[in-house]
Amino acid sequence: MPTSTSDLKIWLADQAVALGLDAVGTCRADEAWVAADRLESFIDAGRHGQMDWMKETLARRRTPTSMWPEARSAVVVGLNYGPSTDPMLNLDHRECGNISVYARGKDYHDVLKKRLKQLARAFVAETGAEVKVFVDTAPLMEKPLAQKAGLGWQGKHTNLVSRPLGSWLFLGVMLTSADLVPDEAETDHCGSCRSCLDICPTHAFPAPYQLDARRCISYLTIEHRGPIPREFRAAMGNRIYGCDDCLAVCPWNKFSQHAQLQEVWARTALNRPGLGALSALDDPGFRALFSGSPVKRTGRDRFVRNVMIAIGNSAAPALIDPYVMDRLRDPDAVIRAAAVWALGRLDSARFADEKRRHLELETDQEVRAEWLENPVPTE
Repeated sequence: MPTSTSDLKIWLADQAVALGLDAVGTCRADEAWVAADRLESFIDAGRHGQMDWMKETLARRRTPTSMWPEARSAVVVGLNYGPSTDPMLNLDHRECGNISVYARGKDYHDVLKKRLKQLARAFVAETGAEVKVFVDTAPLMEKPLAQKAGLGWQGKHTNLVSRPLGSWLFLGVMLTSADLVPDEAETDHCGSCRSCLDICPTHAFPAPYQLDARRCISYLTIEHRGPIPREFRAAMGNRIYGCDDCLAVCPWNKFSQHAQLQEVWARTALNRPGLGALSALDDPGFRALFSGSPVKRTGRDRFVRNVMIAIGNSAAPALIDPYVMDRLRDPDAVIRAAAVWALGRLDSARFADEKRRHLELETDQEVRAEWLENPVPTE
């Protein structure tokens, strides 16, 4: 058993490495912090969009002790999921879907939580302290905790940046009743760089260190319910689940490494999947393809909506038959509306030919409105 606080810190680091984790740090969990005020301002401005759960759990998110009063320290761990190639390259393959790097492998919730639970069990056995573990499943602000624990800093895109690992870190937190000596908090190393702000396709950053989720492609493709707002559709390109642009362009990625843990490596089927086959997925097919993947949480309808937008941006009229035409008859009205938009983008003459026929049969007002809009010309 570790005989001193310094020995305990060394023991924690050794245990983390043995479990395949790439970073570990500690900080106080029972202190007030500026992150709480920033979150409140974000919600007051309505920038959380449809994520009502953020507003509903605001009081519990303010500090870790709001959720667990006995918490004294936080052990924050990081798992590198660095890709083997530049994820921006997928954006050039417009007939294929681009899935965010973090969602191409096995669900990180399962991968990281398994290891964090193992670390927690060993910690309890060594110290007798109480613990609770979290991997993006509770009202806990992991990124500010990670900065306090020295793992990295929240960059101008609000995501965590690590000096040795770049942008690609999954975070997990073990709260404990034990009093641990905190690590030194990481400082900001963004300097004058604006790469992450300037690359954003939908201009989702009102200012450095501020995000308007309502404009973010990750939010739009994963959290947003209903039709994608028209102003963002063309900018989505072929991004069908999440967006990596602001992460991928960070200069600190020059130090990033390909993930060592094979469980988070991209599955071949999800690395550059064809849009046509994805648009044809029914619910069982969607569940089978994305079994064990975080993509499954969006549900088939929301996902196929995204695929239809990507097809509309593909400049590939060959995808109209049968893929777009089949989705014009989809049971889900939001998908039908997205298919109408895709048809207008790909072939305005075909759009005009189909318009009268489908309007006679369509009962959903939002889908009818899509047909009544002038088709958007192909780029």
